[in-house]
Amino acid sequence: MGKINNEVVVPIKKMSTYRELPLPEYMTAAAAGMDLLACIDEPVVIEPGRYARIPTGIAIALPEGYEAQIRPRSGLAARFGISLVNAPGTIDADYRGEIAVLLINHGTEPFQVKRGDRIAQMVVAPVARVQWELNEGLDETERGEGGFGHTGVCTKMGEGTPPVQG
Repeated sequence: MGKINNEVVVPIKKMSTYRELPLPEYMTAAAAGMDLLACIDEPVVIEPGRYARIPTGIAIALPEGYEAQIRPRSGLAARFGISLVNAPGTIDADYRGEIAVLLINHGTEPFQVKRGDRIAQMVVAPVARVQWELNEGLDETERGEGGFGHTGVCTKMGEGTPPVQG
């Protein structure tokens, strides 16, 4: 396996509430995202069907041409039904405030968040800027205008696939 070597330097600021918490880090050598930690003094309980804004205690200064995507942690989703209200969240290069995570409880039991819990992951990625080119038509593709599950949910043969409405 090759080593990931496309690093970007990102200044980070710890808020006064951050104190002893470690900086976000990759948990494995090939991980795409760094875990973000809950920077709260008292536990927060998120009831089923509810959400809460959880501060992370950090602010970053991304270079122009980059964004940070805030994504759910798959383990929290699989075990407890915890996700993000705005998945993925986007941190723009010009934002300098504290990063906060909007956790939502899709599960059936209350979920408690404690200080230092790994609540989300952050992926830093390059951003492409769009320059629109107005056209009367677009090139044809095999897919065409098919969307919203038009290829079905079963085998390639399509057995048992309900027709798409709309």
